[in-house]
Amino acid sequence: MNVAATVSLSLFAGSLLAQQDPALLDAARITSGEFRTDRFGPARWLDGRHYATLEQKQGADTFELVRYEAVSGERDVLVSAAMLWAPAEGRAIRIEDYSFSPGGDWLMVFTDSERVWRENTRGEFYVLPLDGSKAPRRLGGSQPKSSLQFAKFSPDGSRVGYVSENDLFVEQVVGGSQTQLTDDGSETVINGTFDWVYEEEFDCRDGFRWSPDGKHVAFWQLDCSGVGEFYMVDNLSDRYARIVPVQYPKAGTTNSSCRVGVIPADGGETVWMKTPGDPRETYVPRMEWHPGGAELMVQWLPRQQNHLVVYGCDVKSGAVRKVHEERDAAYVDVREDFRWSQDGESFFWTSDVAFQGDAEEAWRQAGTVAWRNGGVVKQLTWTQGYDVIAVEHVDLESGAVLVSGADGKATGKCLFVDGAAEDRRRVSPEAARGWHDYQISADGSLAIHPFSSFDDPPVIDLVRLPSHERVRVLVDNQRLRASYDAVQRGESEFFEVTTADGHALDGWVMYPAGFDPNKQWPVLFHVYGEPWGQTVKNTWSLGHHLFHRWICQQGYVVMSVDARGTPAPKGRDWRKALYQNIGVISSHDWSQAVDALLGRHDWMDRERLAIWGWSGGGAMTLNMLFRYPERFAAGMSVAPVTHISLYDTIYQERYCGDPREVPEVYERCSPVNFAHQLQGDLLLVHGTADDNVHFQNSERLFDALVEHGKLFEYLAYPNRAHSIYERTGTRAHLYGSLADFLRRRVVAGAR
Repeated sequence: MNVAATVSLSLFAGSLLAQQDPALLDAARITSGEFRTDRFGPARWLDGRHYATLEQKQGADTFELVRYEAVSGERDVLVSAAMLWAPAEGRAIRIEDYSFSPGGDWLMVFTDSERVWRENTRGEFYVLPLDGSKAPRRLGGSQPKSSLQFAKFSPDGSRVGYVSENDLFVEQVVGGSQTQLTDDGSETVINGTFDWVYEEEFDCRDGFRWSPDGKHVAFWQLDCSGVGEFYMVDNLSDRYARIVPVQYPKAGTTNSSCRVGVIPADGGETVWMKTPGDPRETYVPRMEWHPGGAELMVQWLPRQQNHLVVYGCDVKSGAVRKVHEERDAAYVDVREDFRWSQDGESFFWTSDVAFQGDAEEAWRQAGTVAWRNGGVVKQLTWTQGYDVIAVEHVDLESGAVLVSGADGKATGKCLFVDGAAEDRRRVSPEAARGWHDYQISADGSLAIHPFSSFDDPPVIDLVRLPSHERVRVLVDNQRLRASYDAVQRGESEFFEVTTADGHALDGWVMYPAGFDPNKQWPVLFHVYGEPWGQTVKNTWSLGHHLFHRWICQQGYVVMSVDARGTPAPKGRDWRKALYQNIGVISSHDWSQAVDALLGRHDWMDRERLAIWGWSGGGAMTLNMLFRYPERFAAGMSVAPVTHISLYDTIYQERYCGDPREVPEVYERCSPVNFAHQLQGDLLLVHGTADDNVHFQNSERLFDALVEHGKLFEYLAYPNRAHSIYERTGTRAHLYGSLADFLRRRVVAGAR
C-alpha cells in the first residue's frame, strides 16, 4: 500500500474512533473547527461607558451590531438584520468589519472580502444611517465588485476615502458623487496601498490618511517597475499550466521606489515629501498626520535598516526636518505603538536605546519625544530584566503609563502601571500567570480583557482599571473548554535550560498520559528559531497545539525551546543575537539545549529524537539535521527557506545584511549548503503556490540532496500558499502526513 493511501485510511479510521471516544484526537478532528474559540467582536469602544460588537442573531445566520453599557451589560441593537437588507441587491449585507462616522450618524460595513496576500483586505463597502432611515448603499459606483480597499470616513463624516485598483477616490456619503484623486494607478504604480514586501515585512496595508481638517489626503505611492517577477505555476485550473507572476524583490535585488505625497481631498496637484536618499534604497514604513495638520510624521530607514529617523514633513513644501533618530550596530525596529501626546507637543515612543543613558544592558523602555525642541526625550518606564512590549494607555493628568511586559518570565504577558520608578506595579493579577491582552476604553477606566494560558482556553472579561476588578464575563468558551477537558492528555510544564555557554533558554514540554519517567521515551521537538516569533509562550494557541496533543496520544513527548534571537522580551542583546548569523547561533543554542536536556532527563531516548518546524522553523529543522547530523533521527521541514538569498529584501537584509556586500554571510546562514551532512530521515513539505517562501526553495534542496546521494521524502501541495490550508481537507492531510512520517521513522511509545 502506498503512503498516500496509508494516510488516507488513517485519517478516516481516526475520525470513526474520535466519534466514538471524545478523549481521542486525530487529524480530521483537530482541523474540524470543534475546538475553535467562540466569536467575540470585532468590538469597538464608543466612549468610556459603551462598546459595540457583532453578535449572531438568535436562530439566524446573520449578524447584528449591538451596543452594550459596559458595566451593567444593558444591551440594545444598533443595526438590526432588517437594517442590513439591500433592496437593490435582494440580500442582507453580512458584516465582516465596520466603522462609525466621527459624528456617530453613519455606519460603514465591510463585506464580500477577498484575500490579498495574507489577509482579506479587498471587498465591498456599504454605508447606512444609524437611524434606519435609508437602506445600505454600496460605495464605489461603477468600480468592479470587491475592488475597494481601506475605506474610511473623513473627519467630518461627510465623505469616504478608499482605494480601488491602485488609485485613490473620495466619495460623498450622501449622494455618492465621486472624485478620483490619482489616475496613474497600474500593475506597477500603487497608490494608497502597498506591494507584497511592504505588506509582508512592514505590516503595511492601509496606505492613506485623512488630514485632521479633512481637506487633504496623505498617501504612499510605490513604483514597482524593475522589481523582479517570480512565476508560480498553476497546474490545476486547466489542462495547460497557468503562470502566476508575483513581483517579489529577493535579497540584494531591486526594490520598489516608495514616496509619500499629500493631495487636496477635492482633487489637485500632489506635494511629495522630500525624504532623503534614493527611494529604491530607503524605506518609509510609517506615516501619520501631526494633530496641527501642517506636518506629517514619517519613520524613515536606509536599506540597511540600522538607522531610524523620525522626520517632520511640511505638507505645503515637502521639506523635512529631523525630529528623532536611533542607530544600532544590528538593526532598528520600526515602532508600532506610536501615538501623539499633549496635542502634538510630543509623542510616545518605545526604544532599545533612546532612554538607556549609560546602562550596560539595553531594555526596551517607553517614554516621550518632543516634536520640536530638538526631539528631547523623557523616560517614563524603568523595567529591569524584561522589555516593555507596548504602551497600552496613558493618563496625561497623572503621568501614569499602562504598558504590557513580561510577567516575571519572558513566556507571559501582563499589564503594569508605570510613570516613575517608585510607582511601577503589576496590574494583572499575580495569581493569573499566562497571557493578558487589553482593549482599553478611551478614559482608561475599563478594559476588555482576554486571558489564556498554555492549556487553558481564553476567557474574555470586562475589568476596571487600575484595580483589575472583574465586572462581568463576556466570553467563557465553555463549549471549547468542555471539548478540550474531555481530551486524553498528560501533564505539561514550562522549564528553563541553561546552555554550556551560559544562556538560559525557555521551553515547554507536553507529556503523554501515563508518562513513566523510569522508561525511555521518544521526543518530538517543535522549532521556529528566527526573529519573527516565539514558540514558548504561556498562551492558548490553537495553531499546532492540538496536533502536538495528538502526537502525545500516539506515544511521544513533545518539547519546544526558544533560542537567542527569538522576539522574547529579554533585552536588545537577546533579540538581536542572530544578526548575520541566522541559522548558525540558533542551531548552536538548540544543540546545547538538547545536550543539557539529555543530561537532565534519563527518560529521553537519544536514539529517538525528532524535530519539526514551519517556514523559519522549517529552515531551522534543516539546520539541525545538517549542522548537527547525529543529534536527530528524523525531521519534518515545512515551507523552509533553504538559501536565504531566495527570500525577500526587507526581512533578509534586516537580519543578514545585503548579499551584494556580505555574500559570505548568505552562504554561512543557508542550510542548503550543508545538505551533504544529512544522516537522519527527512520529510520536506511545501505548497506550490507559496508566494512567501517560494517552492523554488525546496526544489533547490531536492537538487542538492540528489547530488549528494541523500534519500528523503517530500510532499508538494498544489496551489496551496504558505499556510497550506486552501481547498478541502488540506490541513488534515498535512497533519496526518506529518504524523505518518513520524510513526514510520521514529518508533512511538515507552521502552
